[in-house]
Amino acid sequence: MSPYSWFSAERIDGLLPGAEWHGVFLGGVFKATGRSSWGFGHRRAEGMAECEARAERYGLGPIRWPEPWPTNDLTVARAMTYAARRRRLKPFALAAMRLAFREGAELGDVETVLEAGRRAALDAAALRDALSDPEIKAALRADTDAAVAQGVFGVPTLVVDGQLFWGDDHLQEAAAAAQVSGAASA
Repeated sequence: MSPYSWFSAERIDGLLPGAEWHGVFLGGVFKATGRSSWGFGHRRAEGMAECEARAERYGLGPIRWPEPWPTNDLTVARAMTYAARRRRLKPFALAAMRLAFREGAELGDVETVLEAGRRAALDAAALRDALSDPEIKAALRADTDAAVAQGVFGVPTLVVDGQLFWGDDHLQEAAAAAQVSGAASA
């Protein structure tokens, strides 16, 4: 759901190769921290224009915003949990974000999430089943709660040696910290 997560995901390998990826339910993070997406606020148009300029600067081309945006990210978050268990989180997350911000597909839509799964070499039927699996739901809840307990209040957040770096504009700072410490998690 976050264009800033997409910006980081597309650039992280060049700055933090081997970073460990984790999925969370952003809606759950927002609820736990009393926050909300800027996409619902009065600065929505300004924020979208800034994202479009940033995407161009990063060479990611024009953003094609999903309609609606922002949307509920529970379905795609459950799919990320499933993908992580199949060691396919990174390709799945990239496929989902590219579908959203390059193709304008809505990540709250099950068919969009299944297409991201196909692009990441996940079995569509198994992924569909996972979306309602109580074990996947519980794992996502646990992952989200653990992130909030660690201090995560938005995405993307990178954790380097216990220090949190929030936002794609802090990706280079996180990379510098990782060079000093030798470890990173995204």
